[in-house]
Amino acid sequence: MNRIEENLNRLKSNIDDKATLVVVSKYRSIEEIQAAYDAGQRHFAENRVQALLERAEALPQDIHWHLIGHLQSNKVKYIAPFVHLIHSVDSIKLLETIQKEAEKHGRVIPFLAQLHVAQEESKFGISLADFPSFQEAVLAGSYPNTEWKGLMAMATFSDDEKLVKGEFRRAKQLYVECKKNMSSSFDTLSMGMSGDYAWAIEEGSNLVRVGSAVFA
Repeated sequence: MNRIEENLNRLKSNIDDKATLVVVSKYRSIEEIQAAYDAGQRHFAENRVQALLERAEALPQDIHWHLIGHLQSNKVKYIAPFVHLIHSVDSIKLLETIQKEAEKHGRVIPFLAQLHVAQEESKFGISLADFPSFQEAVLAGSYPNTEWKGLMAMATFSDDEKLVKGEFRRAKQLYVECKKNMSSSFDTLSMGMSGDYAWAIEEGSNLVRVGSAVFA
């Protein structure tokens, strides 16, 4: 059993059936990603559109590709034919572009709204204060070629368990509140990376985005 397979098995045993594991493959070689695929992994994520396109072309076609980084409207057209889930919708303008491109390809593109709950201003996302107006605009608009699946959040990069869990908890509270007004397909709370996925799961995450812990 190779190192990547061992890491994946350990991660999956820690996560159990509480969350979907999405492997973040940024900066990794095609051979490393293929090794994770050969170990049974099918959900992979990239931060950048160009990298996602290159990997999608080079790797097996049954991989579910997630886009987790900041997405510019002018890049949507490149991933619209095949992207499995966009985690980083942070504006109505971006959602309108996703709708337009999805319609061109005759498909429905699932997405998550990205929240800004961390202390770092450099992180993207919708503030908690602005979220109600975003939700209202989505529900009032016409986006039949998109499917709002849930929320994504990144906590502050910190070893402070209380701080990080508190940020995850706020996102979970908003997710629960939001879910009351949504269809049953609103079912995904994407929180947690290699350094904090265990805390995220404790606070209610059901999808974790893990990279370095897989390829270490």
